Amino acid sequence: MSTTTTRGETVTSAIPAVDTAGVRALLERGRTLATPVLRAAVDRLAAPMDTVAAYHFGWIDIDGKPAQGDPGKAVRPALALLSAEAAGAPAETGIPGAVAVELVHNFSLLHDDLMDGDEQRRHRDTVWKAYGPAQAILAGDALFALANEILLELGTVEAGRATRRLTTATRKLIDGQAQDISYEHRERVTVAECLEMEGNKTGALLACAVSIGAVLGGADDRTADTLEAYGYHLGLAFQAVDDLLGIWGDPETTGKQTWSDLRQRKKSLPVVAALAAGGPASERLAGILAADAKLTDAQLADFDEEEFASRAALIEEAGGREWTEQEARRQHATAVEALDGVDMPAEVRAQLVGLADFVVVRKS
Repeated sequence: MSTTTTRGETVTSAIPAVDTAGVRALLERGRTLATPVLRAAVDRLAAPMDTVAAYHFGWIDIDGKPAQGDPGKAVRPALALLSAEAAGAPAETGIPGAVAVELVHNFSLLHDDLMDGDEQRRHRDTVWKAYGPAQAILAGDALFALANEILLELGTVEAGRATRRLTTATRKLIDGQAQDISYEHRERVTVAECLEMEGNKTGALLACAVSIGAVLGGADDRTADTLEAYGYHLGLAFQAVDDLLGIWGDPETTGKQTWSDLRQRKKSLPVVAALAAGGPASERLAGILAADAKLTDAQLADFDEEEFASRAALIEEAGGREWTEQEARRQHATAVEALDGVDMPAEVRAQLVGLADFVVVRKS
């Protein structure tokens, strides 16, 4: 247990002990129940979008042959199923919501990879690299349309409410991506701006995932809003960990290049916190990043590993890494506290806490 000060607040936090087996069982349940419906939805797409989407999900390789690609963590489907159970409905009630949220999430990944220039995802070529930018855009658009179809074809009042929450979350996700791109071209971004961007880009969809099953199960807006608060802060914790992995993550486990966020000039939390900290390391970092901003992408691509390693070392020396680790724990604590506002089965609450713990301590 440790006590830290974050944005003027004293926070007592500890890295939670994760029930790894229990969390993996929840993730596997979400994947198992959602995947058949997800695959059936993708099968509706016209060629070649059906093939492009199947490749993105890891179901086929570049030659169209069946593959066992990395399917991702499936956190969002797991949350959607737990959401239904939190409202007293069977987990299966949340399946359409789980699929819809997963489709929107992957719509965003297809577009983000193209906009960020990422050539690798889950240890193989991204869709835009494999099939070209146009197919990545079209496939992403198609997944977004499918997400709304999956919900609206239920034809219930609850489905309409769920769709409204999904479209609002999608708009916020797009807002966050726009902010993220604009920040890459600014010398300075405040911590508050960074948290707002990450709340939109990651928090909004996780918030939707953990309320959409409850809405489909008939929960009222107060219950859904409270669950969304848990998901929003969980999303901020999730993104804080992602930001740490984006600089210090092992490429063998993340599937991305070393120092990937530094290569893309991202104003992620560790960078922004380091620049805001003041002191010699912060000032040296600010000078280096200001000089980098004047370079072309091609010039930045010519940097060797040592150049990026030196920037990462300055971020750490200025306190950006430690601050972000503590912020992840603070957001985790806020997410867990939000669960107290919902009357739910004790087992479901424990599972939601377990997923939150997993998010903070995951390594990839």
